[in-house]
Amino acid sequence: MNWETEKARAVALFVFIPFCKIKCTYCDFNAYANLTRVLEPYSAAVAQEIRNSQFAARNSTLAPSIYFGGGTPSLLPVARIAEILRACHDTFAVAPAAEITLETNPGTATAEQLRALHTLGVNRLSLGAQTFDDAALRRLNRGHTTADTLATYEHARRAGFENISLDFIYGLPLQTLADWRATLARAVALAPEHLSLYALQVEAQTGLAHQIARGKYAPPDDDLAAEMYELAQDMLGAAGYAQYEISNWSVAARDQKLETRDWHNDQPPTSNLQPPTSSFQSRHNLVYWHNEPYLGFGAGAHSCLGGERFWNVASPVEYIARVTRGASAIAGRERIDRALEMAETLILGLRLNAGITFAAFAARYGEEVQTKHAQKFAELQELGLIETDATRVRLTPRGRLLSNEVFWRLLPN
Repeated sequence: MNWETEKARAVALFVFIPFCKIKCTYCDFNAYANLTRVLEPYSAAVAQEIRNSQFAARNSTLAPSIYFGGGTPSLLPVARIAEILRACHDTFAVAPAAEITLETNPGTATAEQLRALHTLGVNRLSLGAQTFDDAALRRLNRGHTTADTLATYEHARRAGFENISLDFIYGLPLQTLADWRATLARAVALAPEHLSLYALQVEAQTGLAHQIARGKYAPPDDDLAAEMYELAQDMLGAAGYAQYEISNWSVAARDQKLETRDWHNDQPPTSNLQPPTSSFQSRHNLVYWHNEPYLGFGAGAHSCLGGERFWNVASPVEYIARVTRGASAIAGRERIDRALEMAETLILGLRLNAGITFAAFAARYGEEVQTKHAQKFAELQELGLIETDATRVRLTPRGRLLSNEVFWRLLPN
């Protein structure tokens, strides 16, 4: 099957849940605290938007993954998540072994809720730990503690989850290299299947930006952040994790991780939802990095399909009103011309450690990327930011540290 045929029949599904208990100081997402009163009508509106999707071709459109992102999706009652999943299954051809991910914040899901989610078919959890330093968590207004993270993680294991990702941020206010080393060591000891590590970005108009402007904290130190990134590469590599994307690491085989867990002689139940997999890379996020089609549902959710990007109205209240009265939730659109799509495919693919293979690019676009970008590639190689061989182009270790220096050069003029 050629790439265009495959693109036309498969689309990843993203469900955005824009609610939180409290707003973190660094967050500039379309997320809202103190709006729990609209959880039920919001869930109903999302299910309705999915069922009314113009892109679902009578259950023939394959959905290889479903991702509940936020916000804090675990604030939704299990019954509402079930309602949304039912709409996905009724509208799309959800793959039998689809990866179904739910983001959760520590302390927002009980053991009983996690068991119920597992029974529903949710087979991957992304747990927003951020740090194992309680003082740093308070500075970020995270609303949870290290103990909450550890308890939620153990509840998830005992509920049967065999694919858990932990998210962390480095370069935090007052964070030292020793602090980051301690967080990494504790993360490795838990033996999750996947780790996502992100450098702190201070976005305008956030609480953290105002704190830095007032002199409460110093701006992030780029050199220290680079040291933290390199430390993570060393520690995670030594622990058996393979980096497959700029900010993401996973283990390769299920058996490798089961041997490292200490469950006090009480092994967690074995999942019957999916067969063993050979990799714990995020299959949903790989859709983004391969620049393949996805549909987003919910307030502020983005989609990319058929040469177009489009996004929903941001306000949950307005979103509910629009969908309930049968109107479109779409707030804006952007056409993606061929030149921009090719550049985005190259840029997103370079985020992966494997890079872009020349054969795959040529099969997709009918052009040789190494010829099209010969001069740019030569400049970037001279700077030590990329490397090429007979089959592919990829970032160097230095290039992963300075990836934006690569990406802007590859955009269309």
